[in-house]
Amino acid sequence: MSEYELHAPEGANKKPKRVGRGSSSGLGSTAGKGNKGQQSRSGSAQPYVGFEGGQMPLYRRLARRGFSNAAFKTEYEIVNLCDIERKFNDGETVDRKSLVEKKLIRKAAANIKVLGDGELSKKLTVDVDKVSASAKEKIEKAGGSVKVREAKESK
Repeated sequence: MSEYELHAPEGANKKPKRVGRGSSSGLGSTAGKGNKGQQSRSGSAQPYVGFEGGQMPLYRRLARRGFSNAAFKTEYEIVNLCDIERKFNDGETVDRKSLVEKKLIRKAAANIKVLGDGELSKKLTVDVDKVSASAKEKIEKAGGSVKVREAKESK
């Protein structure tokens, strides 16, 4: 096959629909927009998600009751003991700075919680915001120490 014989496969190049070009085009008159109404007018688009054509939207028809504590919750970056075992050497300190350097947490400003998934065989000093009971037990069993700081509020 030569270069000059190359061509697009059948149906790959379609001509665009030309609307509003007379009744014989098949898309004349209302140009495929139906008759009357908001969507048939020029410049019309759905005003916002949940818009119901002027009817009172569902999110306004339903009653809102109670209180949600979601805005005030404290979020933590989770680190498991198996990850600490893999990345840290004996005698090192596990804190915010070292966890960011070893890419175990993404945000340096985040609160950190250590969970007890995995085993620990190295003597480490852990200085984080929160530690689970099983993680604390395993760290102290390996000869390390745990220092828990007060977690700061996250938004």
